[in-house]
Amino acid sequence: MPKGTPRGMPRDVIDDARAAELLRAIFAAAVAAADPRLVLKENLPERPAGRVVVVGVGKSAALMAAVVEEAWKDVPLEGVVVTRYGHAVPTRRIEVIEAAHPVPDEASARGAARILAAVQGLGPEDLVLALISGGGSALATLPAAGLTLADKQAVNRALLASGATIQEMNTVRKHLSAFKGGRLAAAARPARLLALAISDVPGDDPAVIASGPTVPDPTTFADARAILARYRITPPQAVAARLAAEVDETPKPGSLPHAGFRLIATPAMALAAAARKAAEAGLSPLVLGDALEGEAREMGTVMAGIAASARAHGQPIAPPSVLLSGGEATVTIGAGPAGCGGRNTEFLLGLAVALGGRPGIWAIAGDSDGIDGTEDAAGALIGPATLARARAAGLDARAMLARHDSYSLFAALGDLVKTGPTLTNVNDIRAILIG
Repeated sequence: MPKGTPRGMPRDVIDDARAAELLRAIFAAAVAAADPRLVLKENLPERPAGRVVVVGVGKSAALMAAVVEEAWKDVPLEGVVVTRYGHAVPTRRIEVIEAAHPVPDEASARGAARILAAVQGLGPEDLVLALISGGGSALATLPAAGLTLADKQAVNRALLASGATIQEMNTVRKHLSAFKGGRLAAAARPARLLALAISDVPGDDPAVIASGPTVPDPTTFADARAILARYRITPPQAVAARLAAEVDETPKPGSLPHAGFRLIATPAMALAAAARKAAEAGLSPLVLGDALEGEAREMGTVMAGIAASARAHGQPIAPPSVLLSGGEATVTIGAGPAGCGGRNTEFLLGLAVALGGRPGIWAIAGDSDGIDGTEDAAGALIGPATLARARAAGLDARAMLARHDSYSLFAALGDLVKTGPTLTNVNDIRAILIG
């Protein structure tokens, strides 16, 4: 056992079954820490004297609306929220619209228009309570003047395949929208607006979460053009014309004094809960960061090196321990055919390939919303036997990684982690167990 190994769980009691049990519990603890049923009620403002209009966008919007209804049973409420298909929950006074993610559809445009209509005609004594969570960028999509939904869909698909970061994607989205980048807050004037947000973005920047519909936007049309050029994306003609004209810029810092913003759940909070769960199990947790970004497979290679060092040398932490990280990796799809997968399963396959079957290291990675990319799993599990089991099943792990077919490999091995929609979203949760 490396020098400095903490007292706790003996290394020789961790086998594949126990490792999977521990990792699933750690992942579940992280997700539970962002459950709106636990964190929203305590962040509600004082009940206002005037009207209360509840609006919302994101994968958690319907559940958040239901929590507000339950907490404010005797407060007259009205409003509308937009969430992903399959993420609706029953509400009585707040309308719920379901729409598409990650590529918007007609329901996305209809939902954004309904929200803007709901905040019209209010006075300074009224309150707009905006419930914001990850996924809102696609779920509430109202094209700016001169653009069509097809224009925005084309740009969105190109950005998703380009490897652009979420910040870059949202910079472009805001400049093609009649809803994002502070435009919802501008439409609500003169009413007071308070946004309660669950962050799913590295750095928890309010201007990036759901493309910042209630906060000022520091980015510009020039920034949006530069991003498309950087990733060699040729947009539809109408999009190029709008970005070049630079008409109708988004509200800038200092222009929305009536709008407040409050974070109620973040990736850092989720990782802290995961660390507590690990410590309860006798593991030493080390949080590497809540905003790690980069190409998923390359991140897997880097994490393999850190885990191998911990296992062999007790650095940066001695086993039994768990390395925790959050953030959002990217997957760049090349010109060739691609298989099925998301950023978490691709990270894990890259990690497994880099570890090469090294003993005593297991991992879980998953999207906290329960859906990794467009697939039906949150993520997957790996262990020392993953590559050998793949070979026994006739699967070439390296080839499948090259064609972005990580989901298929883990599905064949029975190692996918399927939670169903969790109705929250604090980005990806990664845990590497070193025994």
